[in-house]
Amino acid sequence: MADSIQAKLDNYKTAPFDSRFPNQNQTRNCWQNYLDFHRCEKAMAAKGADATCCQWYRRVYTSLCPISWVNTWDERRAEGTFPGKI
Repeated sequence: MADSIQAKLDNYKTAPFDSRFPNQNQTRNCWQNYLDFHRCEKAMAAKGADATCCQWYRRVYTSLCPISWVNTWDERRAEGTFPGKI
């Protein structure tokens, strides 16, 4: 499984089509992948497992989200005022 994840990460170009977000506006896709990345990291840390598989979500949200949004969300997570459920 790790080999297939690594192969996907190596061949990654941009965010693939996600049928949950079929419209042109990808704001929700950006938000969901940001949350999924941090949830994945939290879950892997709790298990004591390697969080390499979480990098897929990181690549998707960095591809879709404006940097200013990500910086703001990171600041809010650090302050404890982030509105999302991670």
